[in-house]
Amino acid sequence: MQYRRLGRTGLKVSEISLGSWLTYGGYVEQERAAQAIRKAYELGVNFFDTANVYEKGAAEIVMGGILKEYPRDSYVLATKVFWPMGEGPNDRGLSRKHVTEQAHASLKRLGTDYVDIYYCHRFDPETPVDETLRALDDLVRQGKVLYVGVSEWTAAQMAEALGTADKYLLDRIVVNQPIYNLFNRYIEKEIIPLGEQQGIGQVVFSPLAQGLLTGKYDSASALPSDSRASKLEWVKNGITEEKIGQVKQLASIAKELDLTTGQLALAWILRQANVASALVGASRPEQVEENVKASGVTLSADTLAAVEAVFAPASN
Repeated sequence: MQYRRLGRTGLKVSEISLGSWLTYGGYVEQERAAQAIRKAYELGVNFFDTANVYEKGAAEIVMGGILKEYPRDSYVLATKVFWPMGEGPNDRGLSRKHVTEQAHASLKRLGTDYVDIYYCHRFDPETPVDETLRALDDLVRQGKVLYVGVSEWTAAQMAEALGTADKYLLDRIVVNQPIYNLFNRYIEKEIIPLGEQQGIGQVVFSPLAQGLLTGKYDSASALPSDSRASKLEWVKNGITEEKIGQVKQLASIAKELDLTTGQLALAWILRQANVASALVGASRPEQVEENVKASGVTLSADTLAAVEAVFAPASN
């Protein structure tokens, strides 16, 4: 496993990290979840990601419970705040009240005194940015949060947050968690340039496009009954014959390199120096073993050109 600095910080995270969205606390049986988390740690993954909203806190409980088996200083733990956690008017968003209350609730579920990274899961247009940043800064000063991040904020929203933090001498955001894969490359235009300029590292989610980039789908009309796509309509809608055809071409390139299709897709993401880590999900330890092998893979200019020839038209 190779490690990278997270943005401008001194924190080093594994190039492959393990998340819990659509997996732990609900979709994946607990023992299998435990096996995947333990396998990741065993193979050098030191970066684990969850969120309060994943299965309404159950994912935090599962991940925190397994990670308690290991020294707290040996791994980096992240969680998030924004989405509704109740029916009340203040049970959502990025107000000081919601951020503070949910931080404490997450720490309790995770069974830890602090989280390494606390993400604002989305931008909140109803709360002033300085209110949110002051609440996060308080958590940092209290030692309950070490680094502040955002997820799926636009470049303009992040720039506003940076300017506000500098104006009021508040803790700066140092990490962004956007979607990024061969089918979704929007961050290349503005997000990555801003990250490079301002020292914000990217920790990208859905690097394998919900499994599509592993090559496991042969046809959009015949999805495996045990697949995520067969259970979630929005995942199913993202699978087309055109995309499957592109993945088959990617598989041919990967075969020449003695890589799996998924490993090539992950290595392609890690070509970006501003990407600190690719966040994968796993329901089985075997999936973790395959994914971590993408760490440290260097792709030649010819390989990158071949991949670009297949996917560039679909990203415009």
